[in-house]
Order: sequence, then structure tokens, then C-alpha cells
Amino acid sequence: MSTIPSALPMRSPNLKLALLFGIAGVLATLALWPYLLVLMPQQLAALPLPLPAVIATQTARAGLLCWLLAWLGLYLGAPYGLDAPWLRAWIYRRPRDPSRHARWWLAIVLGVLAGLVVTGLLLLGPKEAGDATTATGWAWRGFLASFYGGIVEEVECRLFLVAALVWLLARCNRRVARSWMFVLAIVLAALLFGAGHLSAAFATGVAHAPLPIARIVLLNALVGVMTGSLFWKYGLEHAMLAHFCADLMLHVAAPLAGG
Repeated sequence: MSTIPSALPMRSPNLKLALLFGIAGVLATLALWPYLLVLMPQQLAALPLPLPAVIATQTARAGLLCWLLAWLGLYLGAPYGLDAPWLRAWIYRRPRDPSRHARWWLAIVLGVLAGLVVTGLLLLGPKEAGDATTATGWAWRGFLASFYGGIVEEVECRLFLVAALVWLLARCNRRVARSWMFVLAIVLAALLFGAGHLSAAFATGVAHAPLPIARIVLLNALVGVMTGSLFWKYGLEHAMLAHFCADLMLHVAAPLAGG
């Protein structure tokens, strides 16, 4: 059956909400740079442009892409209930969809659990050589980097990718989205989300064999399935909160605990 919510007009405006995500993407990308500077210093030093120019261009590019993909995701997904209902109600000063119920505690608990599971499974694998950065240094950089995962990655891989896949599947069914279409879209987007982490893993030398590659894809896909499910049932804000909490476990709690 169709999942089109009655409280949301089919042609509701999305530009202002997408612009908010674009601005948030710029700020989140800026917050990511301290982490990148210690994660891949040699790769950044080898770039032909000066580092300030690299930071400025890549940050602007990320913000623009975040805005564009957010607009497309809202346009394609909102008619099927894939939306950011709390931010939409705030930006456009309209009543929130009464069918949407907040489950912030659930997003926090699932995010923390997913982060702990991923951290635990990573610790079972082969250990990589450390560097001179202290645990505290990794933790505060990881805290800032967690905003990138919670904002930019959720806009790209949930708001846009899941919405686009559901839209495509629904087009094959007289524009009616069924539950299995959402499940399939969430799983496919999660696998692509996991594969998207391979470029950084290759650059830093972490992924160098089939087993580490599969582990990176599947562990990140696990987080993607969790946040995708929250996006479907409760809205993008829940997915963002859960992703942020998962990254806090991985990039803040784990270094402080000696992981």
C-alpha cells in the first residue's frame, strides 16, 4: 500500500530545508578536517594545491553537494514519508505531521549499541600500527568528525540514496511504494555506504586484503541498516542522531578506552 502521508502536500517546498542541510554540511566538513590532517597527512601533503585551498574547495564542494542531494532526496522521498519532519516543521513554521512520533531515546540506544558492536568487532581484527597522536587527541578530533557522519553521510546515503531507490522502485509499481521496497532500498544504500568507506581505507593502508575490505563494508553497512530503518520509521533526524552516537562510540569512547 502507499505510504503517502496526508499531512504533507505532494508539492511542499524543499529549498529552504535543503539549504539548511547544505549549511550544516559545510560546518560538518570543516569539523572533519582536524581528523583528516592526522589520519592521512602524507596524502594531503602530496596534493598539488596548498592545504588551505584544498580545505576551502573541498568544504565548499561538500556543502554544495549536500544541498543538492538533500533537495533531490526531499523531492523524491517526502511523498513516500521519507522526510525530516521535525526540521521541516521548524523551517516552514507549520504543524508537524501528527502520525510521526519521536523516539529519540531509541535512536540514542541503537546508535550506542551499533557503535559498541562495530568497535568490538574491529578490535577482534588485526591491529594497525599506531602513531604519535594521543588518545585525547584522537578523541576530540573524533568528536568533531562525528558531525560529518551524522549530517553529511546521512543526507547523502539515507535522505538521497534511500529516497531515490524507493522512488525508482515505486515507479515500477504505479508509484505505489510497498514495505519490501523500503527494506530493499535501505539494504542497498547501506551496502553502498559501506563501500564508500573503502577509498579512505585504501588511502590509509587499512584495506589491503579481501577480509579487511569485507569487514569495512559489512560493519559500516550494519550502521547503515540501523540508521536507514530509523529514517524510514521516524524521520531523518532520528537517523542522524543514531549515526552521531555510533560515531561517538567508535571515534571518542574507543580511543579514550585504549582501543
